[in-house]
Amino acid sequence: MNTENSTDQFFKSTVLGHPSGLFVLFFTEMWERFSFYGMRALLVMFFTSTALEGGWDWTREQAMALFGSYVGLVYLSTMMGGYFADKKIGYRWAVVIGALLMTLGHGSMALESPFFIYSGLILLVFGNGFFKPNMTSIVSEMYKDRPEKKDGAYTIFYMGVNSGAFFGIVLCGYLGEQVGWNWGFGLAGVFMLFGLIQFWLSQDIFGDIGLKPVKKEVMLTDENNDKLNPFPVWQIALIGLMTTLGLAWIIFEPAKIITNGALDIFNFEVFGLSGNNFTILLAILLFLFLLFYRLSNYSQITKEKMIAVSFFAFLTIFFWAIFEQSPGTLTIFADDYTNRVLVGNAGMIFKFVNAAIVLVPLGIITWVLLLLFKQTFAKYSVANIVLSMSFVIIWGIAFWMLKNQFSEDSLEVPASWFSSLNSLYIIALAPLFSKWWESKYNPSANMKYALGMVFLAIGMITVAIGANGIAPGAKTASVSMIYLILVYLFVTMAELCISPVGLSYVSKLVPARMIAMMFGIWYLAVAIGMKGAAKFGENIDKIADEKGLSYFFWMLAIVSLIVAALSFVMSPIIKKLMHGVR
Repeated sequence: MNTENSTDQFFKSTVLGHPSGLFVLFFTEMWERFSFYGMRALLVMFFTSTALEGGWDWTREQAMALFGSYVGLVYLSTMMGGYFADKKIGYRWAVVIGALLMTLGHGSMALESPFFIYSGLILLVFGNGFFKPNMTSIVSEMYKDRPEKKDGAYTIFYMGVNSGAFFGIVLCGYLGEQVGWNWGFGLAGVFMLFGLIQFWLSQDIFGDIGLKPVKKEVMLTDENNDKLNPFPVWQIALIGLMTTLGLAWIIFEPAKIITNGALDIFNFEVFGLSGNNFTILLAILLFLFLLFYRLSNYSQITKEKMIAVSFFAFLTIFFWAIFEQSPGTLTIFADDYTNRVLVGNAGMIFKFVNAAIVLVPLGIITWVLLLLFKQTFAKYSVANIVLSMSFVIIWGIAFWMLKNQFSEDSLEVPASWFSSLNSLYIIALAPLFSKWWESKYNPSANMKYALGMVFLAIGMITVAIGANGIAPGAKTASVSMIYLILVYLFVTMAELCISPVGLSYVSKLVPARMIAMMFGIWYLAVAIGMKGAAKFGENIDKIADEKGLSYFFWMLAIVSLIVAALSFVMSPIIKKLMHGVR
């Protein structure tokens, strides 16, 4: 069989039954997630720490405003990165450009001055935009002719994502909190650089995948012979207008809060609405108008499937708005309101448990690294040496951190440590949920969303109960750590019900020609959810001072339950709109 133009060529060199190239992507993605989550775990704490602690002494409202715009822009930028990769430069150059920009961004943040912090965040936004959507595209292309192995490939890739997130939060978090913020930010950049070099030196392993795209012949109809619905000039102009309005709001809304009103481009009123609210409301209304107008021009079945996707995207906004309390309000809760000092037997148990959850996964991943070396060292020796250097460093930092912890009589658990539980729980629970989805008890799409929002509500109720004894206006407390450990368990179960499932339904329901547009809408929903999480977080102090901290989390739980009920009630309608797709 001639395999020159077939993806079967990638299976000539395998690790654990999968192409060696998958594991090149695994380690590149692992270090990217290390850097992203490692920095993210520190950002809000850095902003809100006092000047004596090396921070900027911002209010929580100011920190959450900037953080929300940052993560929102990260997801919006994926549309830009996906466009350039698909149309102009190819997946590989997009990954390289993204990794380089993120390396420079983390390096800038390590300098800690306002200019370099803001410059670093801008570089990270654009870097994520180029990097994030294109790694999975390379995986997909590699398995184009082996669809039966694609689920296993994405499972392995997902382990790389969560391993990187876990080690980034634990190690960058420890360095940032215990040694200095610049060390945490800088370490994130070091490993992003390792990921970039390893990918660049190994890229021939991908054959022709991800090279500069070849211009395709424009078709007038899709695969179902439906007439295409191109964007006329007036719609492109409308998209430009709503994009400008949305970007102005997401950038200058936090600028007003951070400068205490000194920088306010929205200092006007329209129809009784503040300029700030009018701008974002107008952008949303224009978007909804364009969405519904375009839907009306599709065939009935296509239109109904896209309405179903739009409904799930709407629910997704609320999921991310509540789930993403992790790097914000939950980290603040861990830092200021949780008793993190362990002594005696409790401290010793934590030391051994923490050592196990760091060293065992690191040992397993190092074993995978050695398997990759056996297959690729002869041809990609320099890339493998660079990758091995990164692991020598990571082992060194891990042992140094654990040695310091074991030498202390009493141990203060870093506030950022709790965020790492999400990745651990995903690694442990993902296979169980995958088996559930493959069984005869596989719930419908709406039921998965309903279950996810119920789990999310249980998580918020748990922390609300933990915060019940904190008096309104209190700035510190000593709540047991068990509440946060349970919160992350339930919110992770919610994530496993909703996050991977949502993208799956986009690919199943939307015609191939419209995948890019609907993924754009999906990531727009995620970006709105991220900013929504920040808007919740901006108000935590006001609510906590007036009603108490517990009230804030009860409010999030009630919103989650309302969304769960909506998903459940709409189940028969959405099922009909999906036309048999499960």
